[in-house]
Amino acid sequence: MAIEDDRPGSDMTDREVEALHEVELGVEWLRRAHGKLVAFHHNTGHAMEHFAEAEELLRESGHTDLADEIRDSHLPRGVVDEHRWSYDVLESFEDDFMADVTGLADRARADLADGRRHVAERRQEREWKRDADRE
Repeated sequence: MAIEDDRPGSDMTDREVEALHEVELGVEWLRRAHGKLVAFHHNTGHAMEHFAEAEELLRESGHTDLADEIRDSHLPRGVVDEHRWSYDVLESFEDDFMADVTGLADRARADLADGRRHVAERRQEREWKRDADRE
């Protein structure tokens, strides 16, 4: 919920605005990381589909030793610690780390800015508009 006034963040110190801005930027960068983690999950899945296809083709062409290795060692293997699949990593990131950090950001925004978002940007916008009006 955005709370608008004529001077966004006027009730906050410069250090509070700066601190909140850094928290917001941290969350934005984690959202970027999340997107890359989703891509990692999808790319890993596509790679495993290729290995499953290779297993079938190798088996059909008489290379059962290679096909068995893919089936027994690589397809069932996780990407982290041999047991955690990419979806496990993605879910842990979303449910634990990202949820904790976004909770912190929400509390910081509530405590410092009465729930307002992008206070630093709103201040900058106000200053640029003020400067433009002087011309």
